[in-house]
Amino acid sequence: MAALVRPLVARRAWTGEAGIGGGENAHYHATGTKYMTGDRPGSPDDGHEVATVRRIQLGNTVFEGLNDVYVLGGTGADERLGLVDAGVSTQETRAELEAGLAEYGYAIADVDDVVLTHWHADHAGLAGEIQAASDATVHVHAADASLVAGEETAWDRYHALEERRFEEWRIPDGPRGELRSFLDSHAGAQGEPVDVTPFTDGDRLWIGGSVLDVVHLPGHAAGLCGFAFDAAEGREAFVGDVVLPKYTPNVGGADLRVDAPLQRYVESLERVADAGWRRVWPGHRDAIDAPAERARTILDHHRERTRRVVDVLSTHGPCDVWTVSAHLFGGLEGIHILHGPGEAWAHLDHLAHAGVVERDGDAYALVDTDVRVDSLFPAR
Repeated sequence: MAALVRPLVARRAWTGEAGIGGGENAHYHATGTKYMTGDRPGSPDDGHEVATVRRIQLGNTVFEGLNDVYVLGGTGADERLGLVDAGVSTQETRAELEAGLAEYGYAIADVDDVVLTHWHADHAGLAGEIQAASDATVHVHAADASLVAGEETAWDRYHALEERRFEEWRIPDGPRGELRSFLDSHAGAQGEPVDVTPFTDGDRLWIGGSVLDVVHLPGHAAGLCGFAFDAAEGREAFVGDVVLPKYTPNVGGADLRVDAPLQRYVESLERVADAGWRRVWPGHRDAIDAPAERARTILDHHRERTRRVVDVLSTHGPCDVWTVSAHLFGGLEGIHILHGPGEAWAHLDHLAHAGVVERDGDAYALVDTDVRVDSLFPAR
């Protein structure tokens, strides 16, 4: 779960129109479905490979350990080599990626395509360096394209939103200073700016001989996407951070641009639960063999956290976001100074949209003494 980090000064910027995978690298199927790669052998109408997932696990001491990069294709003389995600931009992580690719017989210069699940540094950080070494096409959802590209105006808007949220959430000066120091000290983790090729929900990407169907799954990040594909035993998907095998992805603090973040995330979890995928490959740790069950478990987690937020307001009366966060999580440090109140705000916002609480200034108060939390979430 990545933090917000400040990028290096942009050398290049994405200037394309949101939602358009344009330029000479865009291909269109007869049905209108987009394929965004360079020259590709054959077409989906001619049949495509069943994907074989090869994984490189990268250490990540910046945010959360064991980032996954997935390797597709590259097995034939004419077949393109693709990666799903890239890892955080540190010298140590690049060395691990180089070593992992070498075990499969490749170098960074051999990479033709990088498909990003979302903009966070631990997933997109090395994309610019890979592109600089290989001239790879870097694909990312249109909602995240300007941040991955390092577009200065996009980052300026994000930083302004960050300051506004810190004020609204009433993060005290001491923790706020600690958080700023943490973010500034990890500024390089976002990596080099990237020339990006954007996609949108429902697009199809031809990567390394396999077709990846884009499934937009916002909540943790505005542009977070999964990529569904045919595997030997059925449909599977790369899912980034929408579901993780151990942790529950942060909602509310991980991407401040997402409106109604908990509602968006609940909808994404429902989409995962209903997709019928046999297995999913997350952005951290190991594969999840029962993704529908895991998605429902995470829904239960947020249902229970919503109850806890209601209990805080019932017990203590009107509270600002930072106070609710303190009751939920206690003392916070590092990136959790952002993620803790972000989670609290996401749940308060969910309750406010349902008419259960109302906001007066920066404080939230219960307006319904008989809160039926289960009604605010999908039926079990």
